[in-house]
This record gives sequence, C-alpha cells and structure tokens, in this order.
Amino acid sequence: MSSQLCLLCVHGHPDDETFHAGGALARYAAEGVRILVVTGTRGELGQIVDPALNTPANRADVGALRMAELDRALARLGQIEHRWLGYRDSGMLGSGENENRESFCQADVGEAVGRLVRIIREVKPQVLITHNEVGGDGHPDHVRAALVTRLAFDRAGDPDAYANQLFGPDAVVTWVPDKLYESVVQYGRLEKLRRLVRDGGVVRAVPLLLRAARAWQPSHERERSRVAATQGVTTARVDVRPWLAARDRALREFRSQMAPDNVLFAFTPGQRARITPTEDFSLRSARLSPQAPEDDLFAGLRVPSAP
Repeated sequence: MSSQLCLLCVHGHPDDETFHAGGALARYAAEGVRILVVTGTRGELGQIVDPALNTPANRADVGALRMAELDRALARLGQIEHRWLGYRDSGMLGSGENENRESFCQADVGEAVGRLVRIIREVKPQVLITHNEVGGDGHPDHVRAALVTRLAFDRAGDPDAYANQLFGPDAVVTWVPDKLYESVVQYGRLEKLRRLVRDGGVVRAVPLLLRAARAWQPSHERERSRVAATQGVTTARVDVRPWLAARDRALREFRSQMAPDNVLFAFTPGQRARITPTEDFSLRSARLSPQAPEDDLFAGLRVPSAP
C-alpha cells in the first residue's frame, strides 16, 4: 500500500483540469496529497483568443504555448506533477482534424490505456478524476480521455494486463485504485441564485445579477442545458471556497484560451464562493462502499490519526 494519498486527474487538454477541478486540486495539494495531472494532448488546435499572444511564433506552436500556460497554472494551484500521454489534439467534433492518425481520438485504445496503466502503476493513486463518458461537451479528446481512464482504472491491478510492464529494468507493480470520479459542472443557475439570495440578500445579489446578465448569451445557455443533461448524479461536493482565488489565478494563466472578459471571470472568488462553494463529482466506480453524499474524494480512505 502507498503511505501517501495520491490523486490522478486525467483530461483531454491543458486547462481542462483547472476548469473542472482546480479548486479541489489546490485543496488537496495544500493537504499534502500527491497530485498528478495527465493530459492526453497538448491542445495544439486551440484558438489563440488573446490578440497579444496571437503572434506568428505562437501560431506555429500552439501546443508549446498551452503547455507553458499549464505549467504556470499548476504552479498557482500548488505542488502538482504533470504527464502528457503523447497524442495530438483531435480538434472539435466533426472537424477534418478528427481523421488525423496521430490524434488522440484515432489512437489505438489498447495502447493509450497501456500508457495510462503504467502511470497508475508508477504513482499509485487511490482516486482518479476524469470527464464523463460523453466528454461533458462531446469533444473527441474529452470522450477518449474518459474511456481510456475507465479502462485503465479496471486494468491497472490485473497482472495479465500489460504484463510486459512488470518485468525488466523499468518494471512497475500492479496497483488497484479505489475510486473513479467524473467531474460534474454546475449548471443549475436557479439553484445558484436561490443560494445567493439566501446567503447575501436581494440587495447584495443585484450587482452580481447585473454582471451575469451582461455576460448572458442564449447560445451559451442552450449549450449549458445540453451538457447538464449528460452528467451523472452528484455524489461528492468538495468545499473549495478557500481555494477559489488560487483557481482563478490558475485559470487566468490560460490567456490563449480565455480572454479577460470570459464569463468565468464575471464574479470575484468571494462572490462565487456564495454562489458555487463546491466542485462536484459523480462516483463512477469504487472498490469500497462509500456513504453518499461525500464531502471528500478520499472519504473512507484516510488513515485515522493516532490518539
């Protein structure tokens, strides 16, 4: 057994981990949990939305730009390690880039699972986080990251799976993770507004409502509704209020992908703490019997302190 708690976070591109679980990563890093972020791709097909960064050099290597942003963002969250699975960005669903043979969505599933299995066996995480099976928004790389993670969760402890990893100078040992969670993005706006009014009163809520109204777009609301319908039932709500400022600082490092006027920055961390004080997750698989609802991804796994 590993003596240190470890969390493995697997997503498609740089910034996914911060958007979906940045507060939780910061919280657990502060607790001394070992955290490893794995990205399937370098996100090289992402757009550069900040004009100041839209230079010929950056356009020639968007992947390097985004990986540098990821390094800075993770440093904002705490002591967090990173691995890249080694695949190319697949592009948006339906684009011609989906057919590129080097893309993540075209990769041999068994080979990709093997790469993640080796990482799991090396770092020995008790808990894994990834996208849900439809990738949240349907992006091919999100879908593939979720599939690869589910299969690796099941196979990392099987000595007959990728048995070649268990021998030789770089040998690892089998490892059985305990829990696999899927991120749940909070889209319940009515619930948020009710909470805000309850905690801050109508008068204090007005400025926030006005800011939200300025950022409101019908197309975004339709997308929110569509994505919300794909999510699993929330089984864990992790309080991240003390770490929202760190998450905001991390998100702002992704300047190539998030303009300063992005709707994510419509509220200050203090305002958002009253609206969405938690990051939410759905337990996909577990090798113990957790008691839902949980407020800790490591519930049932922590060793009691000595009296």
